[in-house]
Amino acid sequence: MRYVVGITGASGTIYGQRLVEVLLLANHRVDLIVTDAGFEVGRLELGWETSKDNLESNIEFLNRFYASRGVPTENLRVYDLFNIASDIASGSVNVEAMIVVPCSMGTLASIATGQSGNLLERVADVMLKEKRQLVLVPRETPFSTIHLRNLLTVAEAGAHVLPAMPGFYHRPETLEDVVDFVVGKILNTLNLPQDILQQWMGD
Repeated sequence: MRYVVGITGASGTIYGQRLVEVLLLANHRVDLIVTDAGFEVGRLELGWETSKDNLESNIEFLNRFYASRGVPTENLRVYDLFNIASDIASGSVNVEAMIVVPCSMGTLASIATGQSGNLLERVADVMLKEKRQLVLVPRETPFSTIHLRNLLTVAEAGAHVLPAMPGFYHRPETLEDVVDFVVGKILNTLNLPQDILQQWMGD
């Protein structure tokens, strides 16, 4: 299946990085859109060796990065944020779902108001208008009243709001365990089989 993943400038790039990895390992196609701020946060939080203005070098880095982790990259395509003529900008292209992880409050506001100012926002708009799955993973705290109103707006429009709020009943031992809790929740929302999130079996 084909999934669009958007990574924006909110803290928590590791969630998007891990989701892409899991989808690729499951042999899904991943169309990846990273905002300029998303690349910047990736550099700050994860040490991404990416450029501010060279998409080709960023594509090369991401392919090298995933390959170094044993992840096949033949199904990974990285898009130009401002190429609004890309195929995924059209509702006629069959995309299973889109996940914006992490979703910044700026991107949330643009989606909530239907601005479609770049490819990421346009694809999110397409998901809503075509009644396809759109999963938004906000990573912000605390929420202002404006944030809450925008979250309600997108939820009412059909988006799934899945805040990056890891649980701890599974007693995580590593940062990867914490990240996988949220990524596992995303996969559950997409109705995809997964074994990275331990199901609660009761007391």
